[in-house]
Amino acid sequence: MKLNLGILKSNLFSTQRRTVVIAIGLALAAMSIYYTWTISTEMRHEDERAIQELRETEHNAIAMWEDILRSTKSSGYIFYNTELLNKLAEHTTVPLIIADDKLRPLVTNLPVEVVADPVRLRAEIMEMSRHNRPVVVSYQFPPETFTIYYGMTDYSTLVSSAHSEALAFFPYVQLIIIVVFAIFAYIAFMSTKQNEQNRVWVGLAKETAHQLGTPTSSLLGWIEYLRSQPVDQMAVEEMAKDLVHLNKIVDRFSKIGSETQLTPMNINEVVGDTVLYFRRRVPRNVQLTYNGLAMAPIEVPINAALFEWVVENLMKNSLDALQGQGRIEVVVGETDRTVFVEVSDTGKGIPKSNWTRIFEPGFTTKTRGWGLGLSLSRRIIEEYHKGKIAVTRSEIGKGTTIRVTLNRNFNE
Repeated sequence: MKLNLGILKSNLFSTQRRTVVIAIGLALAAMSIYYTWTISTEMRHEDERAIQELRETEHNAIAMWEDILRSTKSSGYIFYNTELLNKLAEHTTVPLIIADDKLRPLVTNLPVEVVADPVRLRAEIMEMSRHNRPVVVSYQFPPETFTIYYGMTDYSTLVSSAHSEALAFFPYVQLIIIVVFAIFAYIAFMSTKQNEQNRVWVGLAKETAHQLGTPTSSLLGWIEYLRSQPVDQMAVEEMAKDLVHLNKIVDRFSKIGSETQLTPMNINEVVGDTVLYFRRRVPRNVQLTYNGLAMAPIEVPINAALFEWVVENLMKNSLDALQGQGRIEVVVGETDRTVFVEVSDTGKGIPKSNWTRIFEPGFTTKTRGWGLGLSLSRRIIEEYHKGKIAVTRSEIGKGTTIRVTLNRNFNE
């Protein structure tokens, strides 16, 4: 027992240590996200200020062009030196068109193919007008009007802004990665914890089987001795049956955690042996019926020792529900693809909200017991036999039916 306590303490310490490591990891992740978020916010604000300064520079450039247009008009410069103004416009970062009242471009820094195509040029002017209000320069002598159309610089080409946007999304990406990591870490943690618990229970089960081996062997010797004595031999035979049943229990405990071999067997006889054993041991006011012995044999791949354990658990639960009076009916049947065993009783019933909970480890409505019988039964059926076990009917005060379903072909 000291060894088992040592294992439990070691598992507890290991669990606490992993919890601390996970907590530290999450704290570091949170600090990293906060730091990245802070840096990206500062860079985004710096970019916004820089872009605002560039836009102010653009507006100043347009004002400068307005001044140039006004100053060159008086000397006819706009008509005779547009080539020089076009060269000056090429060095302006703002997309620019200076057109007369007939939308004929006089000065522009747009590509030649756009200027040469009236449709594209007009579309460009409309697009510029949609983004920025055109600047109109009017003259009285002679009466003429020129309009400055200008667009917006493509700030997406600015490297700093692009980097800022990428960095702004980085905390979200980092958060998603951390959340996914946390989920997998939690799954791994719970899986490891479950595996450790399983190893502890497997060790306890095998140790129990080993410890029971000595007294059962001794009892077998005493049974043989009583058979040679002038005592009630019927009682001796019943004691022998109990000893056989005890040896089955030892065998079941020894199989926990081991690879389970399934063998095609006559399920009528496997269930029938358990029913016959219980029939001599149930209270006088409890009626136990079974249909399997009067049917044709039904073969299905099972492990007899473990499957008998399931049937026993179901019958014990039914006996507890009857509280000394009522009826238990055990039924075997088959379909084209499945074989089933049903255990029904006329006991106190189960609320529908507990139909699935009764198979959870530790859940019990009894004043005694650990609530492991049905949980173990589900594990034997679902994990070892790849079948199903479920409550199919239950009414308060009228009774319960639990069905075990197995596939005829284990690979299905």
